[in-house]
Amino acid sequence: MKYSRLTKEQFEELHPEFINFLATQTITAAEWDEIKTSKPEVAEQELDVFSDLVWEGVLNNAQFIEHISPEQMHLFSLGDDKMHVIAVQIKNGIDITTKDGFDWLRENLMDENVEFLQAKKEYSEDKNKDKFTLIQQGGVITKGELYTYLNKLIN
Repeated sequence: MKYSRLTKEQFEELHPEFINFLATQTITAAEWDEIKTSKPEVAEQELDVFSDLVWEGVLNNAQFIEHISPEQMHLFSLGDDKMHVIAVQIKNGIDITTKDGFDWLRENLMDENVEFLQAKKEYSEDKNKDKFTLIQQGGVITKGELYTYLNKLIN
């Protein structure tokens, strides 16, 4: 398995897509029930393959990832051949993961306690694995509104 298995909730949400996935392999509902009972290892493999297909599609379409921790924010723009990151460091102990802390940041972007850094990074041989690693580390796929706003502000 290349990524990670989808959660039970994600499988439930993608139930119609999973049925189509099984149908492309000419596996009927009755056959799937039989596989789950008599060959659980095969069922596990099918769940893993489906999970990887879903992740591959999601990662191919991801354009922005945000990772926000109490005193740092990393905003990634995922280009075709490299990613650009805007890092925001808060140096006065304010927790930007709270509403009050984020409101403070929004109102004090040019405060001396707010530091902006930027970097570009080439992808490894597996661009989607690089994106997935960011998600595993706590990143969230977004529409990039925060990245776009800060990129205009500082560039």
